[in-house]
Amino acid sequence: MRTREGGRIVDEAAVIARVRAGEPEAYAELVRAHTGLALRAAAALGAGADAEDVVQQAFFKAYCSLGRFRDGAAFKPWLLSIVANETRNTVRTAVRQRTLAGREAALVEAEPLIPESADPAAAALEGERRTALLTALEGLGEDHRLVVTYRYLLEMDESETAQALGWPRGTVKSRLNRALRKLGRLLPDFEPREGSGDSEDAADGTDAAGLDGLRGQRTRGGGDEHG
Repeated sequence: MRTREGGRIVDEAAVIARVRAGEPEAYAELVRAHTGLALRAAAALGAGADAEDVVQQAFFKAYCSLGRFRDGAAFKPWLLSIVANETRNTVRTAVRQRTLAGREAALVEAEPLIPESADPAAAALEGERRTALLTALEGLGEDHRLVVTYRYLLEMDESETAQALGWPRGTVKSRLNRALRKLGRLLPDFEPREGSGDSEDAADGTDAAGLDGLRGQRTRGGGDEHG
């Protein structure tokens, strides 16, 4: 699996092989490539001000577990499954739930979703849409909130989402369908259209069009691209 770090492509399998062969400093390449996304995941899942600590701990646990990492598997969803577990543990230990305002502020601080060069009016509209989505997400159950967060806020495909959450792909698909139907009732501007959205969504009839203006836009290095 290859991931873009800044302006170059990182061969994850090669980096992991180097770490296993006794070159621990090579792990820094994976950290640089995935830190932005990991911070967004932790913030979106409710880590708030603890997002950086959560991500640091997740990278440490991933490093310690590289010996058990399956050859040929994708690193990103595996890492994000660790981030999700660390976030849940952090929130549970603190015995608190993040407010909508705190979660949104942390998500924006972790990695801005609106390009700095965006038209002010467009940026304001994007901000309103993001707030509407986060408000609606608070009205979903945990499983539905997780699947929407991974598929749309973090822009992971169905197989990556399944690996990150530890669910069968069929479960991801069915829970996403139910979550989108609930969002359709919670978001006034959400209008499901059969067969719209990305290729996977179109294949199973799941709608993504209503979320087009709500999903995050990658604007910095650290976003993932596969070749």
